[in-house]
Amino acid sequence: MTEGLMEESVKDTSPTSQTVSTETKELEELEENSAEIKCDPVNEPDEGEHSEKNDENTGGESEITSVSSASNEKGEADEVKDVSNESSSKMTEGLMEESDAVKDTSPTSQTVSTATKELDMLEESAANSVVKCDPGDESCDGEQSKNDDSTTVGGESENKPVQSATTDEGSSDKDTSGKNKEQSLKISEEINKKKEYQRETETLFARLHLQDKQQQKLTPADFLKIGPPVKQDHDPSEKDLAHTFLQRLMMLDYRARYIPVRQDSPEVSHSKPDPVSDTVETDDDDLDVLLNSSADSDQSEQTHVHPMDVQMAVFHCSDSFFKQNMIAKLSQCQYALPLLVSDPVTMDIDCPLWTFRQIRKTWKITEIKDNSNIVTMKSFPICKAETPMVSFLRLGSLSLSKSQLMNTLINDRHNTFFHRNCPGSTKSRHLMDGVAEIAWYCPAGKPNDAFTDCIAFCNLHGDALSFEKQRDIVTEKSSVNVVLVPSLKKGDTHFALISDFYRSPKPLIILIVDDDCGAVETKRGKHKIGLKDRSQSNISEELKKVIGKILSGPHASFQLETMTEVSGIRVDENDKVCQKGKSDAMKIVNFLQEMGVSKIKNEFFPCHGKLRHKWCRINKELYHLKGHIEKEKSQKQQELMQIPQDQCTASCSKPMKLFIESLASLPTIDKKYFLKWTQILIDALSTDDLTSILQSYDEKWSEVLDLKKKHDKSDLLRNKQTELDQISTKLQSATFGLEHIFREMGQIYEAHASLHGQTMIEQTDWSKYPELAAELMISGYPMELMDGDAGHVPLTWISSLLDEVIKKLGDKRVFVLSVLGVQSSGKSTMLNAMFGLQFAVSAGRCTKGAFMQLVKVSEEIKEDFQFDYVLVVDTEGLRALELEGNATLHHDNELATFVVGLGNMTLINIFGENPAEMQDVLQIVVQAFMRMKKVKLSPSCVFVHQNVTDIAAAEKNMDGKRRLQEKLDQMAKLAAKEEVSDAECFSDVIAFDVQKDVKYFAQLWEGSPPMAPPNPGYSESIQELKTIILSKASQSAGITLSQFKSKIHDLWNALLNENFVFSFKNTLEIAVYRKLEVQYGNWTWALRSNMLTIENGLYTRIENGNLDMVELNYLHKEMSKTYGEIKKAMTTYFDDDRDKEMLVQWRGQFENKIKEFHDEQVRGVKRKLDEVIQQKNACKKLDEKKTEFENKLLQKSKELAHQLKDKAKDEEELKKHFNSVWSGWVRELTADTKPIKDINYEEDQSKIIQELGFEWSLIDESKNSGIYTKISQVGDYDYYVTLTKHRELCDTSHQSQGDERENKNKKGQGNYSLSTVWVSLKKIIGIVSTPQVEKHTSGRFLSYEEQQLIRSLIDDVEQQTIDIIKKKPVAARGYSLTYLQEVANNVKEKVTEFESKSNYALKKEFTVDLILYVFHRAESWLSDSHKKFKGNNDALSYVESKKIQYYNIFSSFFKGNSSAVVLGELMCEKLKVSIVEAVCNKTAMDLAGEMRCTFPAFSGNRLNLEKHLLKSLAEKEDFKGFITYIRHPRKQAEAFIKEEVKKYIFTDNKDKARNILKKNVEDIKNLLSRALFAATEKVKKRRGDPDMWVKEFSTLLKDQLTFNTICCQNFSDINNFDFLKEETEKGLVSVIKEMSSLSLDKMKEFRMKPDQILIDQLCNCCWVTCPFCAAVCTNTLKDHSPDDHSVPFHRSAAVNGVHYRNTEILSVDFCTTNVASDGSFYPDRDSEKLIPFKQYRTAGPRFANWRITLDESEIKYWTWFVCRFQKQLEDHYRLKIQGDGDGIPSKWKKHSKKDAIKSLDEMFKL
Repeated sequence: MTEGLMEESVKDTSPTSQTVSTETKELEELEENSAEIKCDPVNEPDEGEHSEKNDENTGGESEITSVSSASNEKGEADEVKDVSNESSSKMTEGLMEESDAVKDTSPTSQTVSTATKELDMLEESAANSVVKCDPGDESCDGEQSKNDDSTTVGGESENKPVQSATTDEGSSDKDTSGKNKEQSLKISEEINKKKEYQRETETLFARLHLQDKQQQKLTPADFLKIGPPVKQDHDPSEKDLAHTFLQRLMMLDYRARYIPVRQDSPEVSHSKPDPVSDTVETDDDDLDVLLNSSADSDQSEQTHVHPMDVQMAVFHCSDSFFKQNMIAKLSQCQYALPLLVSDPVTMDIDCPLWTFRQIRKTWKITEIKDNSNIVTMKSFPICKAETPMVSFLRLGSLSLSKSQLMNTLINDRHNTFFHRNCPGSTKSRHLMDGVAEIAWYCPAGKPNDAFTDCIAFCNLHGDALSFEKQRDIVTEKSSVNVVLVPSLKKGDTHFALISDFYRSPKPLIILIVDDDCGAVETKRGKHKIGLKDRSQSNISEELKKVIGKILSGPHASFQLETMTEVSGIRVDENDKVCQKGKSDAMKIVNFLQEMGVSKIKNEFFPCHGKLRHKWCRINKELYHLKGHIEKEKSQKQQELMQIPQDQCTASCSKPMKLFIESLASLPTIDKKYFLKWTQILIDALSTDDLTSILQSYDEKWSEVLDLKKKHDKSDLLRNKQTELDQISTKLQSATFGLEHIFREMGQIYEAHASLHGQTMIEQTDWSKYPELAAELMISGYPMELMDGDAGHVPLTWISSLLDEVIKKLGDKRVFVLSVLGVQSSGKSTMLNAMFGLQFAVSAGRCTKGAFMQLVKVSEEIKEDFQFDYVLVVDTEGLRALELEGNATLHHDNELATFVVGLGNMTLINIFGENPAEMQDVLQIVVQAFMRMKKVKLSPSCVFVHQNVTDIAAAEKNMDGKRRLQEKLDQMAKLAAKEEVSDAECFSDVIAFDVQKDVKYFAQLWEGSPPMAPPNPGYSESIQELKTIILSKASQSAGITLSQFKSKIHDLWNALLNENFVFSFKNTLEIAVYRKLEVQYGNWTWALRSNMLTIENGLYTRIENGNLDMVELNYLHKEMSKTYGEIKKAMTTYFDDDRDKEMLVQWRGQFENKIKEFHDEQVRGVKRKLDEVIQQKNACKKLDEKKTEFENKLLQKSKELAHQLKDKAKDEEELKKHFNSVWSGWVRELTADTKPIKDINYEEDQSKIIQELGFEWSLIDESKNSGIYTKISQVGDYDYYVTLTKHRELCDTSHQSQGDERENKNKKGQGNYSLSTVWVSLKKIIGIVSTPQVEKHTSGRFLSYEEQQLIRSLIDDVEQQTIDIIKKKPVAARGYSLTYLQEVANNVKEKVTEFESKSNYALKKEFTVDLILYVFHRAESWLSDSHKKFKGNNDALSYVESKKIQYYNIFSSFFKGNSSAVVLGELMCEKLKVSIVEAVCNKTAMDLAGEMRCTFPAFSGNRLNLEKHLLKSLAEKEDFKGFITYIRHPRKQAEAFIKEEVKKYIFTDNKDKARNILKKNVEDIKNLLSRALFAATEKVKKRRGDPDMWVKEFSTLLKDQLTFNTICCQNFSDINNFDFLKEETEKGLVSVIKEMSSLSLDKMKEFRMKPDQILIDQLCNCCWVTCPFCAAVCTNTLKDHSPDDHSVPFHRSAAVNGVHYRNTEILSVDFCTTNVASDGSFYPDRDSEKLIPFKQYRTAGPRFANWRITLDESEIKYWTWFVCRFQKQLEDHYRLKIQGDGDGIPSKWKKHSKKDAIKSLDEMFKL
């Protein structure tokens, strides 16, 4: 408003005119105080906190006070009129006159006047701002002053609170009514003022959309979430102002105070043109218009909310924790902080001491000692710091800004205190009057420091005359008072107060606006300085000198904590809930005081100290075992178990108990206070220690650097460096914070968890610890992920913690954002600014280890993301000063790999432009990314280049990016060599675009700390980076919390091993793959069972003669429906499964495998059916003869029956007659066919072996002994070896390799004794011999490897034999001796070939036994096939098999039965065989299907089968079974399947199996009934003959029953087909009854066997064995390349007969232990080169594709086996396990069979 407007309003008769009445008494009052009219209708200091109105008024600044006109004799309260913008800015003068609001006595009446409609029309938003009436101030028009503190320039209005006594004083002395009247007027005036003030406060809050936040306060959680980005170039609307202010403040953008506002309504648009009078006026009229400032002015224009009103409104609407965060951020922005504020509701004065608790100030002071400057650093929590305080007050209205003057003293380039000339300042300020703000000047220890020590500056906003209470507190607490007055005359209103200050002993500086004198010390400690016509810099310099001079002498100190002693004010820390938190925290801290920090740790928190460090050290040693590694491993594991016991014993400290109790029992709000107080008090404990240590570290470091510069290499330098190391150690132990208590909590939990809860802490439920920590993590506390001191991840604790988080939140998806960079490069600061986090920040207390914090994705933007939270991982810096040399490099590589692996995205933080530093970091980072690629993890990265001098220079940035790209490519090549990769450039390693993925950051500080504010460019960079991150994140699905948990395990376990890539085991991926394997099993089973059904039907059709060719196309067509469904199911699975991102890598492979399986099934069935057709064709002649035989036999039977009619008396006689003619019939019928002989297998075998040149006696001896049947399971083949081929036999004995680290490739003499073997013998696992076979001290001829080679020979020959024999057409053409001759020749050839490559010969016995063995293996198949051939092709056998059938026909005819009865019986007899076959085949398929789906061992993947197989072997304790499994795993698996199927069908699920059979019989019965009915009806209808009836009936049996047609020429007399049907049905009843009680054993006789179907399904997988221990790969896919072979756990080498070189000592080591040890091995017997176990993959093809990772867990199954069967193993292999001292670790012997079986379940979880 212009001055003219204000003047106009004085004369106005509208409601506002009565505020400033024209009555004489008021005029007198106005004159009396230099025309200082105060128009303050609504402004009472709301807590005073949020409104920083300009402290000083310039010139005749008018203070808008609620002056109810004292001259109004009626003293009516309604004279206090509302001069808010609500009425004045929205009503025209005429509107105001018409309004009847004048008569309304209610204070609110004028806000809601009768003109509301017009108001609504004029301004849609009904703005609630405050218009100030400034009638008398002449300077107002000139300055448009912006409220600085609470002063206004010129006519600037000052909202004065009701507490102002001064104004009342001025008006009341003119009041002619009595004293009572005056008092009542004052009271009513105060009430009205209060109401108006509160209404204005509500209006302000409503404008800022904070009205609901007065009750439901803003909390840290409201800002600890990811919301829409802050738009830097976008002016927010008024309703978003508070939110935008906070967002920017959280990002350390000090411009948060200066946010321009966009007006929402067009009516108040600032861009609208000024009103122009359109009437025709004379020149004089024009001048009148010019002079009349109110004419046609835009009165509707609404004043912006004052920036400090925004700050204070937010402050009032925040809970105490958010206030604390907000004040901490304001402090970081180098802004003044509210010390005294008025509550906007109660008007009480508050001191928000609690909000200062997080703030710590650091400064340096310079002292002169011995003519040199000594700089000392000081660092204190600001509440504890004792500093001088200089307080500034103003009395009356001033033309000078007090706040602006103060800024020049503290930091002349930054507005520490907001003042009237700051951007966005307005005249209307509501919440700042009476607020006292405080700021600290911290010197940097440099010559240009304004002051030599830290000084607090306190600024009381507004006219100090009006705020007596605040004024008294501020002046009382200060060391120096600086008072600004307009003039210094006795008649001045403020003179009395000045007099009091002057008499007080406290130093005083008076600044006089209308005086031009320089600095004058009127008396000791009292100074005055004139300000008139002087520059601000001049005044500032003078003031600095005076303050410096005063403070150089004795002076009072100020400490924030002493504010609790001030009476009459409310200190927030005195609230009950805050005090409760403090007292609970104090209980803990009382134990810790008076004790050094390192002692505190050892005394009260011992678990995470030395004990934890010892545990970590031993745990890492497990990866570097030497000597007898299983024994060493066992000892170390014992030690590892002892430490948790020690931890449990030590973990009952009182402080820890108190901490846990408080955490568990306190309500949420109390818990927050408790934790915050604990943190504050603990930080205070270590402050003193830390400061002095840092100081001495700094000094010592400087000394070392000086000596290094002089190239001093003396003992002095070494001593200094040692001292520096000691200080460094001291520094680490001196840090103590809340994270150490949580770490202790985690360690107590881990200790108890590892002891399975056997010991319990007295009255402490340790199992609840993870839940307590999870609640904190969810509420926004950072949790330690990696212990920074021990450099270890507490996996048990982290897992349980995340499990609890999952329980509470669900298994939410998170986007993991990790950060990596050099130490002290601002990583935590960046994350805190970006997400409003609470990671610890300061150079003295750098992040150690890694911390994680959950940040929620807000509802507004949730739909743009596929995850619910961002999980931020902050890490310690790379290249930490405390570590040196290799330790640093190893630690950094470990950390980088861990962090990069965890993150979906990693921010690589590069600090400064030093290329050397950059190179170190980049090398580590590139290597980490390369490792990720190798283990199929694909994180993304963004490079953040901080502290770049000129980020605006695009050309420089381009050059920087180019150099970075070059550096990255160079590092990629270097890392490629180390990681054995073919990467040529960085983009080969990770998807990276240098244009998009590099962000340049301005330096953090704008100037030099400690007084520099953050650089606004830094904040902008933060926002841009956040946008980049969220943009990339929106394309990621993140991972679930449970997946994150697994990832931590996998990465850490792999990192403990030196070779990360080889030892990385992605448990999550493994679990997903195993699930996929189960699905694959289901899909292949669906295809297989469908194909079996198709095969069964086609087989029947071929047998029925209805099909003589099977087309591939037909089979594909028949399978198409099922195959289509499977493909659809696969697509759904890969597209919709929750792990689809991980599954995608196997999609192509499994789709191909399913296609291959489908095609193989189709081809396989075609092959089988083609063979059946071939056999059918081969038997065609016989089939024709069979029909002829049957016709003749039928004819003869009929004739015989008629001949004997009435001659035979009984059944016996009848049989005699039939038997007497039967053999004649057979001879007659088969006279011209040659009978097929049975195989004489024994004779043939001997004959063939003799033909090969072996003696009969040798063959006979071998046969009689039966040893040949077990040749494949022999433990030792020495018996079969002849010595004639040994080179250098017995001449020399090659010394076994000793400890290869000393004796590589050395040869020595001498024999080995058992006692020395364990000391220096190098163990060779797998393949141990040198090119020349050694003489063994045990007298053994064959090394372990040679024994293995003989076993391989036997296995290969056996497999080849089976393949040869099964290709022979025995079932179609019969057995031939040549088949066995071919097999025997092959065996002999293979043995000869084997001998030619060996250094020894095999005895004849070996070849004979091997030939007999393979004959033995082929015998059953040959016999069965020949039997089938004979059954199908031998006429004599065929005719003989029909004897009973034709006796029955003969008997039936004899009894006089009609042809229909006989035909019915004949058909039933024929159908009976067919029904048995059909029912057995169908039952076999159904049982296989049932077991595949419901039987646990068969319903999973290959791994599941392995588990059940091993369980079965353990339960039976069958050593022979074990040996078969070890030597021939597939053979044992098949035997297991057969055994389980047998048990299922005949024992465990007998009833279920029989029900399946009965159902199939019932189905066949129904089929036959339908066929009989349909055939009979059709024949009757067409008047057909029996021949037609039989044909029709057989057609209707479809593909389900085989039915050879019957020649009906003997039944031509049948014409009653219903009778025939009845007779057939009658016969079938007994057949069906017989079928229902059929033995399930009958299935063995037919094509389909349930066990064989399951073997085909379950054993069609990978059977490759481990090159070390022969454990079987458990992948369900037969060929699963490129995936490695793997098995969940390996075995002790003793199981496989592995022994030490030149001894008969079995090795008991596990290869999973070996691969982490420092041992070596020979990859093959000809190798001279030793391969370290850790690099086993480099040993050749057999090793390269095996993934063998260290397994720390005890593999109890095989340890139990070794102990249980030690004697049998030793006998089997003819070797010995070393005695108790050095052999089997004693711990193994404690494992029971129950433990062994249980361990299978634990191991196979993955």
